[in-house]
Amino acid sequence: MPIQIQTNIKEEITTFLSNLIQINTTNPPGNETQAAQYIKEYLTKDGFTSEILESAPGRGSLITRLKGTGEKPNLLLLSHLDVVAANPKEWTTNPFAGTIKDGYVYGRGAIDMKGMTAIEVITLKLLKQNNIPLKGDVVLAATADEERGGEAGAGYLLRNHKNKIWCPYILNEGGGTAFPQNKQNIYPIQTAEKGILWFKITAKGTPGHGSTPNMADNAITRINKVLTKLETYQPPTIYVDTLQEFLTQITQTNSQLKDLINQLLANPQKSEQILNELAQKDKALAEEIRPRIKTTLTPTIIQGGTKENIIPSQCEAVFDCRVLPGQSTTNTLDLIKQMLKDIDDDQKLSYEIIQIHDGNQSTTQTPLYETIKNVLQEADPGCSITPTLTTGGTDSRFFRETGSICYGFHPVRPEEPNDQYEKRIHGIDERLSIENLVWGTSIFYETIKRFLT
Repeated sequence: MPIQIQTNIKEEITTFLSNLIQINTTNPPGNETQAAQYIKEYLTKDGFTSEILESAPGRGSLITRLKGTGEKPNLLLLSHLDVVAANPKEWTTNPFAGTIKDGYVYGRGAIDMKGMTAIEVITLKLLKQNNIPLKGDVVLAATADEERGGEAGAGYLLRNHKNKIWCPYILNEGGGTAFPQNKQNIYPIQTAEKGILWFKITAKGTPGHGSTPNMADNAITRINKVLTKLETYQPPTIYVDTLQEFLTQITQTNSQLKDLINQLLANPQKSEQILNELAQKDKALAEEIRPRIKTTLTPTIIQGGTKENIIPSQCEAVFDCRVLPGQSTTNTLDLIKQMLKDIDDDQKLSYEIIQIHDGNQSTTQTPLYETIKNVLQEADPGCSITPTLTTGGTDSRFFRETGSICYGFHPVRPEEPNDQYEKRIHGIDERLSIENLVWGTSIFYETIKRFLT
């Protein structure tokens, strides 16, 4: 069974997370160095020597290490310090006050992902305090810039300080939040993520007076044609191995969904219809599956025009495209250009890649994955563990590209319906229960202890 956490851990980890949230690391601009410095000072009290490496002034990432004997592979505990923006007017608490109330810590980053940073830091401290005879190093990295792609954080560290951060095994965000099925918890471990293709399309035109549209070439109209065309795109349904395992595990846990999920697996050409039927029984699950079976293409920013009576000569649209592991992001962009060829017969569309990474995945056939399964099944008898594919990207992609085995594993037991919990991530009133902070630390601690001793 997982260890009994010391009685003071509840107050300590709650205060640590609250203080970390109070350091506003909204990205942009980030200013993660201040948060990294807070962690460094905290760990110094227990004899850790930490290093803060900046990719630019204020864009600091912290690295520290607890040495093992070298008999087993090293393990990296990865998290990021930056957060997305929050509008205080929309929240019931100040998003950067780290408010503690009703058994929760509220604030931007409580879930994504300063809560996991807190779990990793406290776990590292406990491993040292309890003199666990580690056979491999435990490295902790709290990085900058993940919310804007990670190039100034994890990407920078791997390019410039790989020897200080690279490990063959990594625990990161992206999985571990249990969802109940038939009164049993299923814990998804992130083993794969979709590829990222962020790109901008710029439409050119000819300016003119708004009262004489026939005398000009409106760039907004051209971008509107682009949006309309791309909205009609129907990518093929593809079930990657990770998703098939995920769906199979659900059928084994909840027999009431077995027929519909088996129909879904057997009839990819009817996936939308079958998912609509599944939504009648479990809407949250159906909507979890939907973006994991095909390419998604979402317009996220549009900019054009300068004055009410001027027809603009330029208009831009930015798109967030996500492709499945095994598919090429470059080929996907080529397909998009081909689709828009009839709109661009006069070559007035140009393309700019903002960020591009192919999808990535890690095998489950490892001692670390088995350790995670064993610890969870002892801590939550009757639960199930399944690999999962995430739609969003994490810093794991940088490490998977260099050969690391990465698992998204932030252990959380259900504290409210999953669809409500997930809406808080990047949403309003983000919070994490103190109970899950303590429980997650116990699971993390036991997993690492077993894996490295």
